[in-house]
Amino acid sequence: MRTNSQAMQTALLSIIPGGGQFKNGQKFKAGLFFTAFLIFLVEMLLFGGQALYNFVTLGSVPMEDNSLFLLIEGTLQVIVTVIFIIFWVLNIKDAYQVRQSIEKGFPVAVTRKEFFKKLYEDGFAYLLTIPAYLVMIVAIIFPVMVTLFMAFTNYDFRHIPPANLIDWIGFSNFTNIFTLSSYRDTFVKVFSWTVIWTVLATTLQITLGILTAVVANQKFVKFRRVFGVIFLLPWAVPAFITIMSFSNMFNDTAGAINTQVIPLLNNLPFVDIGNIAWKTDPFWTKTAIILIQGWLGFPYIYVMVSGILQSISEDLYEAAKMDGCGRVGIFFRVILPLMKPSLANAAIFSFYWKWEELIGPMLYLTRPQNYTVSIALKQFLDASSTSNWGAMFAMSVVSLLPVLIIFFIFQKYIVEGISTTGLK
Repeated sequence: MRTNSQAMQTALLSIIPGGGQFKNGQKFKAGLFFTAFLIFLVEMLLFGGQALYNFVTLGSVPMEDNSLFLLIEGTLQVIVTVIFIIFWVLNIKDAYQVRQSIEKGFPVAVTRKEFFKKLYEDGFAYLLTIPAYLVMIVAIIFPVMVTLFMAFTNYDFRHIPPANLIDWIGFSNFTNIFTLSSYRDTFVKVFSWTVIWTVLATTLQITLGILTAVVANQKFVKFRRVFGVIFLLPWAVPAFITIMSFSNMFNDTAGAINTQVIPLLNNLPFVDIGNIAWKTDPFWTKTAIILIQGWLGFPYIYVMVSGILQSISEDLYEAAKMDGCGRVGIFFRVILPLMKPSLANAAIFSFYWKWEELIGPMLYLTRPQNYTVSIALKQFLDASSTSNWGAMFAMSVVSLLPVLIIFFIFQKYIVEGISTTGLK
């Protein structure tokens, strides 16, 4: 009980960072923590407090206060404040745990030399990751938070800083997505089509990748390396060129599909296919872009599955044959279970890449009714043909939900897939 009482008193002293460390005899660490506290305190007095206030109000005088800049500066200050709060909590936890170690008779780092030695031994890995975390905060977390906050404002053509101020409007932009018919009909249509296109394109590329890898790695197949090079061509050729080539091939009047392939198929018995409106009919346009993305994405699956197939021991195949498995049985009972983690991993990442794909659909899908979420958000216009940025940011946040749901549900497969070298 005395140990816990002393540790609690020390933790209370650390409400002012460095106080608990000083009581524990760690004067150098206490100085560092207190210096960090003073730096944050000065920053709050000079800049941070005003930045948080402006973040709440978003300005009060048009032409003098730029609400957009105030929101961005406030977001940055929110991040700095959160980082300090995390440091403050860890400072209290550190003082509590060190005091417990002292009461139990364990040695602790007191001098500066001992502090740096312990830091090197126990915290060197954390020091190496600090730059990566800083880059992640600036390049990922900061822009995402600005986008999220903008979704709660009335930033549109009527409220363009600095001439006009932006105001917080709560969840209005989110509710408008589902209550205003002009937003709801378009967003639901685009969102549902994006789900369909992502799932089908991912499924197609995985199916093609597995099929080509299994066939090309059979022993009776000659010139397997040649086939491997051919299957990698969609990866080698820039996607822009490939998509433009396919766009010409799927042309309604002069494309190779309608002028050469379909007439060739019509020579077969009981086959009579007319020209297909690949570019003008929404159904066939969407079918074409799914086929194109399947072609562009299957080499990734092919390479991954080929690596797994080549690493499977021949003893497993022989054992499966002795158990009465044919080629199909070997695939489903030996090959598929072994590549399940890596395949699930590849499917998750392929879903991410397809969901956020912009260049491919933008080059091929030229009609608004065929747009995917990424293109629709890029060219979002409201009923008055004037930009409504707040609504666009709200739709961006909502469109992230499938990605976040997939990540949280299948997160274990990502780790498992990486650990089995499924992700190259």
